[in-house]
Amino acid sequence: MLSEKEKKDLVVKLRLKEKKLAELRQKLNDTNAQKEQWFEKKENYKEEILKKIHLIKWAKDKRNKFTNDVKTLKKKRKELNDKIKVKISEVKKLNSEKKDIAKKHNIKGDPSSILKQIDDMEFKIETEALSFDKEKQLMKQIKGKKKQLEESKVVSKVFEEAKKVSDEIDNMKKEADEVHRKVQTLADESQKKHEEILEKSKEIDELRKKEEECYKRFFDFKKQFSETNTQLKTELEEYNNLNEEMQKHKVKIKQEKKHKKDQQLKDLEETVEEKIKKRKKLTTEDLLVFQSKIKEEEQEEKK
Repeated sequence: MLSEKEKKDLVVKLRLKEKKLAELRQKLNDTNAQKEQWFEKKENYKEEILKKIHLIKWAKDKRNKFTNDVKTLKKKRKELNDKIKVKISEVKKLNSEKKDIAKKHNIKGDPSSILKQIDDMEFKIETEALSFDKEKQLMKQIKGKKKQLEESKVVSKVFEEAKKVSDEIDNMKKEADEVHRKVQTLADESQKKHEEILEKSKEIDELRKKEEECYKRFFDFKKQFSETNTQLKTELEEYNNLNEEMQKHKVKIKQEKKHKKDQQLKDLEETVEEKIKKRKKLTTEDLLVFQSKIKEEEQEEKK
């Protein structure tokens, strides 16, 4: 059994352990809260990174489509420009041929232009109230133009072919210009998506740094949590050992008190029995002892 000093020392140790355990539990709770907070932040950054990765993938798909469309249109533009070059060579050849024929037959002007002049003069005669001399003069001019037109029929086919090729060149140039505008528009869109990808990639790099920092903080608090938990278990084990020692001491004290009480009761019983034998007067205390003994016997019988 412990001495009074040993008992006091044990009580002091138990109180200190209880205080230490309370501090460690509080520290463990605080550390766990910090640990979970940093883990949640890390997960939030991770989720944000995944969203931006999805946006980059979408932007890349768009950029690649624009790029492929640009390649297709550039190819079409080149084909048109090549055709234009061929047509320009054709029209140059036809113009040269036209000049040679016109020079050979002494023809001036475009047959279509001469025909228009004739139509204009005939329309004027039909619709305007002209003087006889003026109408006669126009008729003479028409006659001359018709003679000139007849002579120009030799080159009319070449004129028509040259005009047809020139019209084709104009149409192809318009189409080539339209394709060029589309190429520029799509190239601009592709560049915008490319810049968006670069910007999002830069943002992801920054977010990864923050995620990594949060993970480091989480890992540090996780380590602290583990260390504190281990320390708590050690302290708790020591506290349980001390408490077990205290409980053993209390049991011994209780047993000792019971033994002492039983002895006192036994002594009193002997005294009471002796008084009864000698027919002496019993005191109130003697009666209480006697009643206690009877109760004990009744309890023993019930067992």
